Parts: sequence; structure tokens; C-alpha cells
Amino acid sequence: MVIRQEKKEEFREIYDLVKLAFETAHVSNGEEQDFVNQLRAEGNYIPRLALVAEEDGELIGHIMLTRTYVKEGAKQHTVLLLAPLSVKFEYRNRGVGGALIQESFRIAKDMGYKAVFLVGAPAYYQRFGFQSAASFGIQHMTGVPDENVMACELEPGAFETIRGTVEI
Repeated sequence: MVIRQEKKEEFREIYDLVKLAFETAHVSNGEEQDFVNQLRAEGNYIPRLALVAEEDGELIGHIMLTRTYVKEGAKQHTVLLLAPLSVKFEYRNRGVGGALIQESFRIAKDMGYKAVFLVGAPAYYQRFGFQSAASFGIQHMTGVPDENVMACELEPGAFETIRGTVEI
């Protein structure tokens, strides 16, 4: 398996991969593939942090980390949003998602980012260091249960200085 940056000419294939992956997901709103396109169109897209997993020339997984913000009054902290993580059904439980997370985190740390947020299943994401954002004193306004709005420090102690409400 090779993990590398997505290419513009693959965007349609990635759209289909994300759509198919979320058709068999435990939780889905059916719009994840459109969310990928929306994230790319906005100013917070970071091409270096949009990765694919490829095996024998086939795209089998995809991850995006985009900029988002934790606002504390007039102060704003730049952090990352992991959304979405997609793996083809037949490649699940083989470490593809974990490998995508680990490589995206390695690149994000090298780029100087200190924290990552997501909305997801605690049972899956806790193994990668994610905890409820509320446990770090970070609030959200999504209407999603607190245990599903999660955060992970890329730099130990990052949440000693990051406080406020995350934009997810």
C-alpha cells in the first residue's frame, strides 16, 4: 500500500470512493462525498493533507485534514479538521484508515499544526489519541453529542493554550 497526496485528476474517483465507503458506514448523512468537494472549494483546503491510499493502482482509502478554528473571544487558534476518512468496504479492518491517519498526522506536525478535531465514533478514534473535545475545555455548537466531537493533540500540551469554541 502506498499513501500519497491526492491528484486533481483523481477527484471524480475519490468522490465515488467516498460515496461508496459511506454507503456501508455505521453513520452517514449521505453527503460526505459532496462535503469533500465543498472543503476543496473553500479557503481552508490544504492539498498536502489530502491523501489517498493506493494498492496495485487502485484507490482504496482517502483522508482530508483542512484548517478550522477554535475561537476564544477575539482570539482565534488555527487547528485541523479531519473529515472525512474513507476506506473501501473490502479493505476495512486491514489498517488502511490507521495508516492514513498516522501519515496525515506526521505531515501536519511537520507543517506546524498542533491539534486535530473531528466528529466521529469514539470507539474507533480513541485508539489514535482522540478524546472528547469537551475534556480539553473546548466547546462546539454542532448539536452533536459531546462524546462525538473529538480532539487530538499533535503537540503535547497544545490544549493548555487552546481554549474556546471549535468551528466544525
